[in-house]
Amino acid sequence: MKALFLAGAALALGGCFLWRGDPGVVGDERFGVELVEHEGVEDFHAHASAFYDRLAHRRVNTYATFSDRVLREYFPNEQAFADYYADLADDLDVAHFEQNRAVYVQVSEFMFDGPGRARVRVKLVGENGLPLRPGESEVEREDQWVRRDGRWWIVPGKL
Repeated sequence: MKALFLAGAALALGGCFLWRGDPGVVGDERFGVELVEHEGVEDFHAHASAFYDRLAHRRVNTYATFSDRVLREYFPNEQAFADYYADLADDLDVAHFEQNRAVYVQVSEFMFDGPGRARVRVKLVGENGLPLRPGESEVEREDQWVRRDGRWWIVPGKL
């Protein structure tokens, strides 16, 4: 019944949610991960969507974006934000995004790996910044999220 409710909530939210793992597993206390009820799923969808919406139309390689207080609130500490931000800026630079800016950001999938653990697959699309190469550039990323102390946090991958 609970799985049916979660599936219904996922469809109602308009996102693509996948549950992977044993739903009977409790959170990993070493990391302070929490069991996620349906309110946590709704909270995650809204919280993650707001983060990715905030990245659209912003130049990532500028001090103004780097010092954005709202973006920093999605990370548990300054080091986690700096690691994520450096990786994101590098991805856009390598993909030759014009002005290091995503024109739009599209969340393609929300996946729950277990209690208090989720991943978001997202595609960033921007204008191609290479000379004489019109069109778009795109980057696909998969970000890790964990829920601690009643809040969802982005966990940057290893650089």
